[in-house]
Amino acid sequence: MSTTNGRGREETQEQRADRQWTELLQELRVAQTGVQILFGFLLAVVFQPRFAELSEVDRDIYVTTVVLGSATVAALIGPVTYHRLLTGRRLKPQTVIWASRMTMVGLVLLFFTMCSTLLLIMRVALHNTFALWLVGGIALWFLACWFVFPVWALARNRSGPREDPPREDPPSEE
Repeated sequence: MSTTNGRGREETQEQRADRQWTELLQELRVAQTGVQILFGFLLAVVFQPRFAELSEVDRDIYVTTVVLGSATVAALIGPVTYHRLLTGRRLKPQTVIWASRMTMVGLVLLFFTMCSTLLLIMRVALHNTFALWLVGGIALWFLACWFVFPVWALARNRSGPREDPPREDPPSEE
């Protein structure tokens, strides 16, 4: 059954889920590439000769960063595995919902991974408290670009049409 409910496209629940899944995959491709490059860099750092010269605090920041990076990779690659395991089981709308949630968790983890990485690099490069101020400013910029601006745009457009997310109820037996 195709419906718009006066809110935009005329598409079935399955068509909407297919479209939303395709859009989510495009978003994940961007995030996954950056995360994988960052994580590879982080894994290589421990094997550099200068790593032995890091202070205990910097090593702790490094370990925290690697753990955050690992969690980020898991969350941003997780939707692909989720989809692969559920393909063909008529659960696409639920898959889109859970994959979207995992992606948001991954983006929040990516924010913390980026901040932690920048903190480590700035501490090593600057050797002073300016590193904290610099990372704080960059963290605010990340928050603005990734979360504040989209929420602001959403708040400004509350009166406009909104797409209904796929429902979590089981698909009909056709």
